[in-house]
Amino acid sequence: MTKFTKKDQVTSYWYEIDAKNAVVGRLATVVSNIIRGKNKTTYTPHMDDGDFVVVKNIEQAKFTGKKFQNKKYYRHTGHPGGIKVTTPEKLHEKKPGETLKLAVKRMLPGGVLGRKQLTKLKIYSGSEHPHAAQNPKVIELDKLNNKNIARN
Repeated sequence: MTKFTKKDQVTSYWYEIDAKNAVVGRLATVVSNIIRGKNKTTYTPHMDDGDFVVVKNIEQAKFTGKKFQNKKYYRHTGHPGGIKVTTPEKLHEKKPGETLKLAVKRMLPGGVLGRKQLTKLKIYSGSEHPHAAQNPKVIELDKLNNKNIARN
């Protein structure tokens, strides 16, 4: 029989990722796997047994190719004809971490569990963050795969 972890057996860890020159899509993949708990041997799809991720220097994250100007994000106001379009360039001016948050959100399950898991993502501009007391373990993206860092 498959062993499932109970709610009181779940331990959450903290990870810190520096997004300087990181490719947004690849960064989102690494973050979503950690948030869901897929990096653990105790991964259970219906439980929130993931870890917390602190992403710093998000204003220096990059898109490959011409996606920064040409990619489109759609949202709807709920009114007839109320579709709104924006690009990562415009979104980055208002909210620098929103492009990463949208990418991670779309890699998580839709529903209550996905919304709860998304709260474990902490995004900060600059290299300072208020989670130093949790002693986050540093993950170096370029050590995982050299394509994770934009070389241009």
